[in-house]
Amino acid sequence: MTKQQLLLYWHTLRYMKFIQIKYRIFYAVRAKYRKKIKFTYIFYKPAKSRQLIFAPGIEVLDSFSKNEGKKRFCFLNLSHIFDKEIDWNYAALGKLWTYNLNYFEYLLQQNMSKEEGVILINDFIKNIERIRDGLEPFPIALRGINWIKFLSQHGVRNNNINDSLYAQYYILMDNLEYHLLGNHLLENGFSLLFGAYYFQDQKLFDQAKEILFAELHEQILSDGAHFELTPMYHQIMLFRVLDCYNLMSHNNAFQDIKLQNLLKEKAEKMLGWLENIMYQNGSVPHFNDSTENIAPAPQALLEYAKRLDLRSNKMPMKESGYRKCITDRYELVIDAGNIGPDYIPGHAHSDTVNFELHIDQLPVVIDTGISTYEANKRRKLERSTKAHNTVVIDGLDQSEVWSSFRVARRAKVIDRDESKHHIRVAHDGYSRIGAMHSREFHCTEKEIQIIDIVTSEENREYRCCAYIHFSPDVIIEDITENAIMTKNAIFTFEGLKKLELVDITIAKGYNKLIKSKAAKIFFEQKLLTLINVIEPIK
Repeated sequence: MTKQQLLLYWHTLRYMKFIQIKYRIFYAVRAKYRKKIKFTYIFYKPAKSRQLIFAPGIEVLDSFSKNEGKKRFCFLNLSHIFDKEIDWNYAALGKLWTYNLNYFEYLLQQNMSKEEGVILINDFIKNIERIRDGLEPFPIALRGINWIKFLSQHGVRNNNINDSLYAQYYILMDNLEYHLLGNHLLENGFSLLFGAYYFQDQKLFDQAKEILFAELHEQILSDGAHFELTPMYHQIMLFRVLDCYNLMSHNNAFQDIKLQNLLKEKAEKMLGWLENIMYQNGSVPHFNDSTENIAPAPQALLEYAKRLDLRSNKMPMKESGYRKCITDRYELVIDAGNIGPDYIPGHAHSDTVNFELHIDQLPVVIDTGISTYEANKRRKLERSTKAHNTVVIDGLDQSEVWSSFRVARRAKVIDRDESKHHIRVAHDGYSRIGAMHSREFHCTEKEIQIIDIVTSEENREYRCCAYIHFSPDVIIEDITENAIMTKNAIFTFEGLKKLELVDITIAKGYNKLIKSKAAKIFFEQKLLTLINVIEPIK
């Protein structure tokens, strides 16, 4: 291992919590010395199960179809057809695809019949001793929720299915994701609550309650944002909180008003943050690990909450670090905070003081999104600083993103000054080369000023480049030495050395890339960017 690799590991591991390190070591040692035990239900017989009642939830996208005995699954914009037997370990399309196969969310699609769903569940159970990824705690947790929803919806009472599901819940209990924490552990807790209600199991309930009280307080910030600061995961976690509130409101297996009230409080704050971050056209920014057609749509979440008699509790956006400026013509969303919790930055990008811009409810400046979680060049690019609307110095990333979900040294906001139409943020992401970057936004009715200043303690000169990534729908009408003209805005740059317009690809979902354009604005110490919104042609 090289010195550089050792430093990457050191600057990654030093932020981890003791409990994460403890459980990583514990699980690794246990796996080495524990004999492989044949999957059996003998020690995991449920006392009873109960058909649960739910208010209508959120429809899921179709991802399963069957024709002439062939079973077609489509996840992450990739399809595969199993001619005969389903290979639950199918890995040719990546681990996340295999995970989705094992989540069983397709049981809840509208055209899924009771008979077909039971066949799929029984096929999984028949092959369970050979299943690998599907018996990891995360897919067990998601599968448990989906099986319970399906079984309750169709009134399925099947001892073989119940025995298997109950055993899987005790595997989950034995492998809770304390080595990861974050949304993984929270998903464990949500699922254990479903299992507790379905099986009326006090032990599952006590464990679910312990996780949910601790993690909801930890993970939902005061302004309502999920602490990993990824809008897509905020939507997913909000969906789970709504599901759990739905569960507790309509079933009385356990009377715990404190937990139910906690779910209500967090749901309403999360709804408020979602409404704050949403654009007027109903979409959300694609900051960090966010992309399309994965999380429930914002409007679907708001309608689901309304059916549960929940109302949004809007708080000013503060702790999450996101800020928003709205006028009659444009919406500007700024990432003015840190990358997220230091001990779990897996879904963070190197994008401090990144921004997105909508004009007349249409995207103009966008985040490039994500298309993969695989540890490859595309994943590295999509997390890099140059894939975001911020400044790259000497070709380096502000935060050292590496592998699929790791961050070594990371940018910290060291100064922030703000008022209603102004915010200035300075960060230390380039302190390792002696540079400091500050960015200032001034917003008026039809103009946005962005001031980038790069300073050095040693009076060094740096190669600085600001990036602006345009939506594929934006038509570049003209470009000069210091300006770019589009249909609804003029981008003018003062203090630049050179302006380039380059071809790029952006993500429109997992495994789906489309062409677009980006501006690269080279400068030395100071750059003034003026975005003037122009009157639409009538």
